[in-house]
Amino acid sequence: MKYQQIIFMMVVVLITACSSKKEEKKAEVNTAPINYALATVEKGGVATTIKLPAQLVAYQEVSIFPKVNGYVKNVLVDIGAKVSQGSLLMTLEAPELEQAALQAKEKYTRSKADFSIDKERFLRLMEAAKTEGAISPLDISTTKAKMDADSALSNAEKANWQMQQTMLAYLKVTAPFTGVITERNVHPGALVSATVKDKPMLELKQVEHLRLQVDIPESMAANLKNKDTVSFYVSAFPGKKMTGFITRKADNINTQYRNERMEIDVMNKDGLLSPGMFANVELYAHGNVNALFVPKSAVVTSTERKYVLVMKNGKISKVDVATGNATADKIEIFGTIQAGDKVIATANDEIKESK
Repeated sequence: MKYQQIIFMMVVVLITACSSKKEEKKAEVNTAPINYALATVEKGGVATTIKLPAQLVAYQEVSIFPKVNGYVKNVLVDIGAKVSQGSLLMTLEAPELEQAALQAKEKYTRSKADFSIDKERFLRLMEAAKTEGAISPLDISTTKAKMDADSALSNAEKANWQMQQTMLAYLKVTAPFTGVITERNVHPGALVSATVKDKPMLELKQVEHLRLQVDIPESMAANLKNKDTVSFYVSAFPGKKMTGFITRKADNINTQYRNERMEIDVMNKDGLLSPGMFANVELYAHGNVNALFVPKSAVVTSTERKYVLVMKNGKISKVDVATGNATADKIEIFGTIQAGDKVIATANDEIKESK
């Protein structure tokens, strides 16, 4: 009987020992670190192509308002008319300006004649004064003073006459540059005012040379420069690829939308394009040579932060980063991280930092 009890006790002890070893082994399995796939942080920019909305505008455009008050006499152009620089667009009439110009001319002519008489008298007195005692010094000084006064008056009347001529020239409205009339708001007989700026008489736009305006995101703008090639498409000609070069950069970031305005010059000799057309721009960004890049799946973006999970000495830590250019599988990152560091290739916010 005692022998059976001893055997039973030995079996119980053996079973208990095996169970303990299984629990310990299970605990070791649960606490062992997970083997994540790692990627190496590499140096170099990520070249990419992005599509952005843009708009064509006239290279030059002007709203033509009257410089003087008057009535519209003739309008020589209409919407769609192509005009050359300096060509006559319309004429105004203002009888009071014409009368003022005539009066100014008459005053200038009279003052000029008075000055000529005074000058002649002064020269004769100076000639007579060569004979000692023949002419009083007071007479000479009085005549010279009158001559100088009439000279100043003549110059003033001449300036007034020239100003009136300039005012008359404003009655002829000419084109400041070559372009197309895109708006007309007056007809013969209409009264126009130089002080009331309601609507322009005419709208003129240069269309042989256009500007393609596009707003570039801040993250890309710094990597683009003048003469970079740009491809674009307009909805009026589906599938037709057009190219240009970046000509101007604003060198100013819009604080509301965080972008920079850039312009591409577009030659339009054939007249196919028009100001106001919508375009889709394709930009090739070379990437920032000072940037680092990782697989796109290595960057975790949450509502609070953007980071990568760095693996070092078997421990995981979160490192905040900013991102730049991206392709389908790579993305530029900027932060307190170095080339050669190891990051979890496929990261997510469920992976916790090591304690």
